[in-house]
Amino acid sequence: MEILHNLAFGFEHALTPANLLYCAIGCVVGTLVGLLPGLGPLATISLLLPLTYSLPTGGALIMLAGIYYGAQYGDSVSAITMKIPHASSIVACIDGYQMTLKGKTGLALFTAGVSSFIGGTVAILVLASLAPTLGQVALLFGPTDYCALMLVGFVCVSFITTGSLLNGLAMCLLGVLLGQVGTDLETGLERFTFGLPSLTDGVSLVSLALGCFGIAEITKNLDAREERTPFNGKIHLMPTWPEFKRIIPSALRGSVVGSILGILPGGGPVIAQFAAYALDKKVSKYKDEIGSGAIEGVAGQAAADEAAARTSFIPLMSIGIPENAVMALMMAAFIIKGIQPGPNMIAKHPDLFWGLVASMWVGNCFLLILNVPLVRFWLSVFKIPYNVLFPSILFFCCIGTFSVNNSLNDILTTAAFGLIGYTMMRLSLDPAPMMLGFILGPMLEEYFRRAMIISRGSFTTFFTHPISATLLSLIALFFALQLFLAFRAKRAVVVEVPAASG
Repeated sequence: MEILHNLAFGFEHALTPANLLYCAIGCVVGTLVGLLPGLGPLATISLLLPLTYSLPTGGALIMLAGIYYGAQYGDSVSAITMKIPHASSIVACIDGYQMTLKGKTGLALFTAGVSSFIGGTVAILVLASLAPTLGQVALLFGPTDYCALMLVGFVCVSFITTGSLLNGLAMCLLGVLLGQVGTDLETGLERFTFGLPSLTDGVSLVSLALGCFGIAEITKNLDAREERTPFNGKIHLMPTWPEFKRIIPSALRGSVVGSILGILPGGGPVIAQFAAYALDKKVSKYKDEIGSGAIEGVAGQAAADEAAARTSFIPLMSIGIPENAVMALMMAAFIIKGIQPGPNMIAKHPDLFWGLVASMWVGNCFLLILNVPLVRFWLSVFKIPYNVLFPSILFFCCIGTFSVNNSLNDILTTAAFGLIGYTMMRLSLDPAPMMLGFILGPMLEEYFRRAMIISRGSFTTFFTHPISATLLSLIALFFALQLFLAFRAKRAVVVEVPAASG
């Protein structure tokens, strides 16, 4: 009953005309940011942060939060229709774009919109009910535990790859190597930069994602030398009842995964999408279809993406620790308004805390309206001949890449990765495991080094900490199970061969 009372108190503040307007503005701007290739909530919030000086406290924070989770909502559109992802919609390119090629663009976007609504709703309930206590969970994780968690992430390679496992592991290793490019934070030495100043800060995730997915896909389409648009035929938006029943379980699984990983520093939407996709490939009734245009491949990652975007506010508002760059900007907005996020925030500013939580569900409703009934409008923008559309796509890709560091070198890096990505496509190599390795590799190195420094070089620290020991045990059990299944399958083949010859 206390939760209902607190939510009612929050809706009193969130449903004022001014806050509704700020929430709507944030959601619309966030959705547009998600639609434009390369642009993201980080750059947008950075540009709009000075506005917080002149806006009311509640309205400013509600608007900035709306931009963040609105961008998570909208970034699936460009990933599904054109295979041009943001960092948090990389997995959507796999099954979402396959559905587009099959003429199911409307169904894919409906699935993403409804699943995001489900994920956001579940995460808001988690945020409202467990924020005061769940924030403490992040404090239980030390460097050894995060290192083990990153290793669990690498296990996902066996699920997300659409080709052979060996190719997937090789691509993942390539991503890890790319993640090592730049200046070593521990020693200050440059690694794998080949003397190029442009690589001193490392390879940008935006450049890698836009190049290997967006530019490569455009090049592939132009190489086909045929007139085409991003999708063909009529837009069938509403799913059949059997299709809708496939959306719900996957969306709920993704909501749980995203809600959990959103709390942990280093988790968030980027990691949550891979974890949710891997889980669906393991437990879904239609796991054999995932990777070739299955609804579950879109639903799970969309729900996890949105849920993680909401629950990432928990460590910020409950213990005052931002878990990613966007949350750091949100913390700056809080401080600009004279509010210190942390354990005392709920007690000192209950109207702001519960008003922000309630506004997230209001924003969820706004985004459902923007992304489901208006899907036909969004797609009408892309009903343009491809030879007219692709220069515009390349233009926005360049803008998005340039906006990260205001550097022309990033555009050249994106073009280089576009050529590499096109080569991968011609060789039937999947870039998704490479993105996973690129994201997790530097994080694994950082936490491993911290663990070694704290333990004075003793590897036993990974087995003496309960959380890391549990995670490593799960990894060992997973590999033991895979070896057992492979051995049993091989033995079954050996037994069947003599029977067939007889």
